[in-house]
Amino acid sequence: MHQITILSIALALGGAACNGLAPVAENAVKPRVVTQQTKHDTDDPAIWINRADTLKSLVIGTDKDSDGALYAFGLDGKIVGQSEPLKRPNNVDIAYNLPLSGQLTDIAVATERETKKIRIFRLPGLEPIDNGGISVFEGEAQADPMGVALYTRPHDSAIFVIVGRKEGPTDGYLWQYRLADDGKGQVKAELVRKFGKYSGKKEIEAIAVDNQLGYVYYSDETVGVKKYFADPDKRDDTELGFFGREGFASDHEGISIYPTGDSMGYVIVSNQQANTFMVFRREGKNVFVGEVPVSTIESDGSDITPVTFGGQFPGGLFVAMSNGRVFHYYAWQDLLERLK
Repeated sequence: MHQITILSIALALGGAACNGLAPVAENAVKPRVVTQQTKHDTDDPAIWINRADTLKSLVIGTDKDSDGALYAFGLDGKIVGQSEPLKRPNNVDIAYNLPLSGQLTDIAVATERETKKIRIFRLPGLEPIDNGGISVFEGEAQADPMGVALYTRPHDSAIFVIVGRKEGPTDGYLWQYRLADDGKGQVKAELVRKFGKYSGKKEIEAIAVDNQLGYVYYSDETVGVKKYFADPDKRDDTELGFFGREGFASDHEGISIYPTGDSMGYVIVSNQQANTFMVFRREGKNVFVGEVPVSTIESDGSDITPVTFGGQFPGGLFVAMSNGRVFHYYAWQDLLERLK
């Protein structure tokens, strides 16, 4: 690792001890890269793969503040771009090939909590393409958006955004919208579904979609991880699974899905106050596999890809938010070795 990376880790570990946060384990997996610091408070990352040249891929991350933004980081962790100012952007996700003005457009979608909107940006340049934002949870008293995940339906490539909020009802906590061109080269959203049970204990923030298998997962914080069908046309809002109900210190946070085949792989969930990630099977009933100690401090959001970027990240790249206004880049192989 570069000297600046080692220094960043040392400062972060010292900060955790001073603030009374859970200490990082001595045997914690170390990141291959730590990003440059943002201005305020990192929260959630998403990985954008540049299909023309994977070495020019980006990590898009939120900086959560009233004067926040989306940041674009290179694979070396350096900041290479920034969106226009945003009013407390919380979570972000990415989708590919949304038809827009006759062109297939890659997009990043973020929640903007203080305006009660989602914001949509063209990638890789982070240009806004949403007419200033799209209101969500309209007509609801509880309408501050937090979590967000994008679902691309395999059979027709339709793109949907699933949004969570700071507070909500015990049923219908998540709202799902279909994204499309408004006819003028900007993105519009149509509400198609309200679903998802909520315990009432804390909040629902972390959401992830398995496009290939057609499932959406979300963290009902302090309770567990719930699983539903992602396709609204199924008209089936049955809770398909409820796992991760034991072994967490407190909050269930960021969720990432790592495929190892058509249906095999892992679902990785942040055990925030323990500075670990809990790993479950992707297939079947999402059986618990193991727990991996990491160097992130109180990690909220995460993302993963099996792409190795020329071998820089053996097994794939796993990105996780950490206190200290940074994101950590791990090689999936480094984490996987702790599960064996």
